[in-house]
Amino acid sequence: MAMWQRRAFLKAAGAGFAASLLPRRAAALDRAELVFASAIQRRQGGFAAALVTERGDLVSSVDLPDRGHDITYSPVTGKAVVFARQPGTFAVVFDARGGDLPVTLTSVPGRHFFGHGVFSPDGRLLYATENDFENARGVVGIFDATDGYRRIGEFDTYGTGPHEIILMPDNRTFVIANGGIETHPDYGRSELNIDTMDPSLAFVDSSDGRLIGQMRLSSDLHQVSIRHMVVDYANRVWFGCQFRGPAEERPQLVGYATLDGEIRLIELSHDHLTSLDNYVGAIEVSADRAMIAVSSSTGNTILAIDADTTRPLGSTTMRSGSGLARDSKGFVATSGWGEMMGVAGSTAPHHQFDFNFDAHLRRVG
Repeated sequence: MAMWQRRAFLKAAGAGFAASLLPRRAAALDRAELVFASAIQRRQGGFAAALVTERGDLVSSVDLPDRGHDITYSPVTGKAVVFARQPGTFAVVFDARGGDLPVTLTSVPGRHFFGHGVFSPDGRLLYATENDFENARGVVGIFDATDGYRRIGEFDTYGTGPHEIILMPDNRTFVIANGGIETHPDYGRSELNIDTMDPSLAFVDSSDGRLIGQMRLSSDLHQVSIRHMVVDYANRVWFGCQFRGPAEERPQLVGYATLDGEIRLIELSHDHLTSLDNYVGAIEVSADRAMIAVSSSTGNTILAIDADTTRPLGSTTMRSGSGLARDSKGFVATSGWGEMMGVAGSTAPHHQFDFNFDAHLRRVG
């Protein structure tokens, strides 16, 4: 994701954005080198999306009608979108550079969002994972960012319960993590097909929605739900999983897939798997794309992994640690208790906010 240095950020944002901030926040932005976005929960009640700096300053926030999940961002247009947590039906578009007023999108009838999306490279189209819940079918909704985010079509995810969608470095191929879990809004977040789950990675042509290829783990791992992904320096798609089987079992949770058709889970020790507590909440790749980090909010753990050797490089204990975003040296992590700090080589300082971060952290500057 493109990086704004502080002067470039202010130049792009324009005088109106800086003038609209409280003096303390404007000064914070002027000092900042990196800016991050996250959905948050206010401790006095209510939900928002917030921009924060690596120094621990709140730049601005946008109110949300309910709990948010992940944020996607277009460095071309400066627009960011925060998606509702499943089974929410809203997405809020806001200007990370501080110009335009927020716009709220609503999913079409028969659909709800799954918390993730991605912009086209030019920022003109927005793609969002959705649930066609009456048919237990995953779809990707397509929205025209040049026409008020009008929904102009959809294509299949070739699976059930799609979660994250990312664009490969070729700027043409989507990878979609089909979690394999059937849900229906009439039953809230209840998982309706645990015994017959069918998770997969689907590679899809962004130009026409055509399935290029699909990968699955072995059938005995069908309750290992694939959720989040990043791409390393060798174009391997790394993924993090959540196990929906018996709590006493400890299957592997982190793996990668190659464009040659290989998919495998790496071997983490029993101690590392215990610390992850059958739950990988977020995954991120370092600036040089040679190190992978995963988080577990239930296991209170951030784990760094060498992409070459697939061996752990070290772990950090962080209570309810969840959000991850790369900086120049390592990763910035956030927690459900409002903490933000550098891990795995990052020198970002520890800071305590007066709100709680949600599941993901996205670098926007």
